[in-house]
Amino acid sequence: MKKVTKLTLFFVLVQFIASAQSPYTILISFDGFRYDYMDRGITPNLWKVAENGVKALSLRPSFPSITFPNHYSIITGMYPENHGLINNTMYNPVTGATYRLNDSLAVQDPSWYQGEAFWETAQRYGITTASFFWPGSEINLEYRRPKYFKKYDHNYPYKKRVDGILEWLSMPLAERPRFLTLYFDATDSYGHKFGPDSDSTNKAISILDDVTGYLLDKLKAANLLDSTNLIFVSDHGMTAIDKSKFVDVTPFIEGEKYKIWAEGTYLLIEPETGNEESVYQKLKKNETHYKVYRREEMPAFYHFSSNPLISKIIAVADIGWEIGGTEAKQKFERWNSGGVHGFDNNNIQMHGLFLAMGPSFKKNYRIGTVWNIDIYPLLCEIFNIPIPRKIDGRAERIDFILNKF
Repeated sequence: MKKVTKLTLFFVLVQFIASAQSPYTILISFDGFRYDYMDRGITPNLWKVAENGVKALSLRPSFPSITFPNHYSIITGMYPENHGLINNTMYNPVTGATYRLNDSLAVQDPSWYQGEAFWETAQRYGITTASFFWPGSEINLEYRRPKYFKKYDHNYPYKKRVDGILEWLSMPLAERPRFLTLYFDATDSYGHKFGPDSDSTNKAISILDDVTGYLLDKLKAANLLDSTNLIFVSDHGMTAIDKSKFVDVTPFIEGEKYKIWAEGTYLLIEPETGNEESVYQKLKKNETHYKVYRREEMPAFYHFSSNPLISKIIAVADIGWEIGGTEAKQKFERWNSGGVHGFDNNNIQMHGLFLAMGPSFKKNYRIGTVWNIDIYPLLCEIFNIPIPRKIDGRAERIDFILNKF
């Protein structure tokens, strides 16, 4: 028994040393950066990354293709139904609590986050981590968040975010983080307001490319570029929309008793007990520009059924449409958005960016579509950490991009 214990401790020590010697790795999110934005001829710095690393055709998000669920899928390797963040806004029917991304108390409440983020995993293996913004990084349990983190500030200047990363990387070796995250919203913000094909969105793309160049220059000046992996991702894509494309379900289910838990590109509707079949049949009868499902009949490819925060009835809008009640329709018309996301994650317009460059990656390597749940096991491979069994991501779908293979 003692020999087994010593052998186990030996392997743990070997893994600890190997992970501690791994390259620095920065995971960078460009929110809403659609898979084809690099094809517009305005991203020379991102193409420099691609030429010196790996570029995927696209990054497939999880369903629903929206911000918080997919950032947390990237960092946990789990589908939203398993890590708990099924929407940017959620209702817990048991506790009566509501989660909203702009509610600082809610986003810090660990009870909403069921998955294990990579920074948690890494720190169990002695790897110091840091986050300059990422959903879930502000949890108010110390052992579940990065050692160094910043509370989200939407207006924090982009280049100062990069400067903050470099400050962490200039700390004494014993304190320096080896895994870091960085977040920028520009393409999502401009894409929503003006649409994905607008000059304003092109400006946002250029802004992010400029930030990329700034990051590369800063790392080079600090003699860290050759020892740092950069992984650029986006949580989802974007598609054009207009205010006439909204399905108002209120007239369809007039007289029924129900609560709407979520509306937009998909609808979560919870009928009162005894009303389930009636509500479902009425929505089914009027099924135009959406598909309606009982929770247990939700198509398996969505991976969106096995969570109590998901209502008994789900309606998924067709690409370019939104669905909800009359009040939501009125808000949608006032919002007058030019672009939106959240649709079927298999639709290419919902796909995002994946680029990787650094000592761990092959060079000038082009690949097909990557799944965002596979980034977590990729990080485990980079840091020589055993991949947990209870995740949805699979290393074999992505680890061929590493230069050790």
